[in-house]
Amino acid sequence: MKSKSIEENISENSQEGIPENIPPNIPKNINLQAIIDVTPLSLAVIPWGILCGSLAIEAGLSAWQAQLMSLLIFAGAAQLSGINLIGVGTSLTGLLNSTLMISSRHLLYSATYAKEIRHLSLPKRVLFAFLLTDEMFAVASAYQEKYGHFNYRYAIVSGATFYVVWNLATLVGVLSATSIENIDELGLDFAIAAIFIAMSVPRIKGLALLLAVTVSGVLAVFFELIHFQQGLMVSGLIGMLVGYTLTERGLRWKK
Repeated sequence: MKSKSIEENISENSQEGIPENIPPNIPKNINLQAIIDVTPLSLAVIPWGILCGSLAIEAGLSAWQAQLMSLLIFAGAAQLSGINLIGVGTSLTGLLNSTLMISSRHLLYSATYAKEIRHLSLPKRVLFAFLLTDEMFAVASAYQEKYGHFNYRYAIVSGATFYVVWNLATLVGVLSATSIENIDELGLDFAIAAIFIAMSVPRIKGLALLLAVTVSGVLAVFFELIHFQQGLMVSGLIGMLVGYTLTERGLRWKK
């Protein structure tokens, strides 16, 4: 029974673009493993989701509109930015520009997995694109690094789990918006920084990456202090340039 289970797993994985000759060390239950791996990040995002739902109501959206933002957009940082812009009456063009800038990092995420999913059907690729978040990318990348191959089902289950938790947290925020006053002053937005720190720090495995992250972080703080609106994007681009330059000049990643 054990041998059959492994063979079935490998067969299913091969249909998703994974070579058949991979070592049979993959988890026996991919779905369960995906849920377990993404759970810490899912729990950490709950305060963020509650804040997002509550602020949407305060900005003048109806309960249905607030919930649909999470159901259809599913992009925490872009949603919070959009809610703030809606609250101050920003034009549609300004709203779209802000969303595009904040979500541009997903171009890098999708490019990373272009080779792994390009052979899949269009519905599967669309589903992958919709569920692709920072958190899904983090756990899927960790799985690929650990087991030596990309697993589509693992990525989808982890992304779907996160999607459910995010929407439940948003629902709590929507329902509690009228009962919790000044929710934006409770410090729930720190969950945003905490999540990105938790995802980023374990990935720092070389001097080049450490210096790139340090430069990017210092510049982000500096630009915030001088109120430079595009500071986050510029600091990120400079950090990537530093990491690329150092790597090309011989400061290689740790193997």
